Amino acid sequence: MNIAIVDDNPVNIIVIEKILQSAGYHSFWKASSAVELLDRLAAHTEGKIPVDLILMDMMMPEVDGIEACRRIQQDDRLKDIPVIIVTALGDSNKLAEALEAGAIDYVMKPVNKIELIARIRVALRLKYEKDWHIENEAKIRSELDLARQVQSSVLSPPLQKERLSIGAVYYPSFELAGDLYAWYRIDEHRHGVIILDMMGHGISSSLVCMFISSVMQDTITRFVSPEFVVAELNRYMNQLNQKSADVSYYFTAIYLLIDTERQTIEYVNAGHPPGFLFEEGKRPMALDQGSCAVGFFDQMDITKSTYAYEQPIRIVLYTDGLLEALPLPDDYPEEASEADLLMERIQASMGEGRNAEEVMREVLPADVLESRKDDICMVMISAS
Repeated sequence: MNIAIVDDNPVNIIVIEKILQSAGYHSFWKASSAVELLDRLAAHTEGKIPVDLILMDMMMPEVDGIEACRRIQQDDRLKDIPVIIVTALGDSNKLAEALEAGAIDYVMKPVNKIELIARIRVALRLKYEKDWHIENEAKIRSELDLARQVQSSVLSPPLQKERLSIGAVYYPSFELAGDLYAWYRIDEHRHGVIILDMMGHGISSSLVCMFISSVMQDTITRFVSPEFVVAELNRYMNQLNQKSADVSYYFTAIYLLIDTERQTIEYVNAGHPPGFLFEEGKRPMALDQGSCAVGFFDQMDITKSTYAYEQPIRIVLYTDGLLEALPLPDDYPEEASEADLLMERIQASMGEGRNAEEVMREVLPADVLESRKDDICMVMISAS
């Protein structure tokens, strides 16, 4: 426990030091000016600053106590050190200025021993609590960063085959997010692809996402067909909801099965924003048929849809964060939906060989992506 005593009068330093020693404090920094204190603090460029409290005289040459408080507050390494002004100046305006500059309290000279010790103990208790919160927040940030890395590791890497390519772009709004995408090989010609959006944000939704991710591969490779996959995921969500009576979790999703040999797409849209299918020479198609969100009900009425293609296709799946972030032009018709506008912009942005990242940058301006309030995720599939 280090207490800095700053005063241009050595007698005052001795008096305060004796008072502190009588109360059990024995480790001090003594400085005859604010400049000396600031220089010594600045010399500690690494590790924790070895001062827990500063007792500062107000009237000193070169730099007074008020200016010293301002400089301490401007330094991120020093601003959490509590400063108590010790002064004989009874000017209430000056005392108010010192408090506004960053001092947390003041004691009048001649110093009253009981009053000084009481104010020091309050200041150190507040400092201890603030340090605890800072250390705890740093620990939480470290754990969240690890969780974010784990969450990112379960996202499928880009897939590139002769007749099929799949890629994604993901902009989470928080360190931990509630969106998830994945694709799995069923056999040489078939792949299952899913994108989902868990209710809520942050730790709880990301944990539920990780739970679903843990059962995803087995579910998709074992059940394969979209209606059975969605029904099985709903069963898992019901098991989770039964264990958590306070909150019922659910997610929206699109799961599709693409067969490049038969040139078919089978899909179920479980309450999710419509995906878009673009086939050369044909009008775009919305993938909007299926069921309600997964986890709402014990049993689901699920409708599978099938699409056969003849020409090369591109499919775009996305989460609702993309719709919410989409800027609407002033002249856009009121009767048109945001999904219609998004489909137009995606179609206009899908030049030859463009990937999901490049399309996303065309659809949403950079400033919109940077200021997003929700997770933004998009999956792009190309098949022939």
